[in-house]
Amino acid sequence: MTIIKINAITVPADSGDELAKRFAARAGAVDNQDGFEGFELLQPTDDRNTWLVVTRWRDEESFEAWQKSRAFAQGHAQESGGAPAQKPVGMSSELWSYKIAGGSTGNAG
Repeated sequence: MTIIKINAITVPADSGDELAKRFAARAGAVDNQDGFEGFELLQPTDDRNTWLVVTRWRDEESFEAWQKSRAFAQGHAQESGGAPAQKPVGMSSELWSYKIAGGSTGNAG
């Protein structure tokens, strides 16, 4: 059963572009992780300052294995390749967990 993990990251109003840039720099880093099904970075289109990182996983075990992986540690480190530590973009974040309870494929017609 697919599970959805949403990291809700609150950023200062002028930091959204930096958040998007950092995610773009790591694009594809999780693609080959066992059980990974997809990823979206959602930018607010109103006056909110909370961005959503939405990932889909085959099951909870796949997500937990990724969290314990070296790839996760490297992707979430504040330093990269000996470069100076980057200041965090987010002011706060929450991890939400969901399972699909219904929906539509959008292919009607």
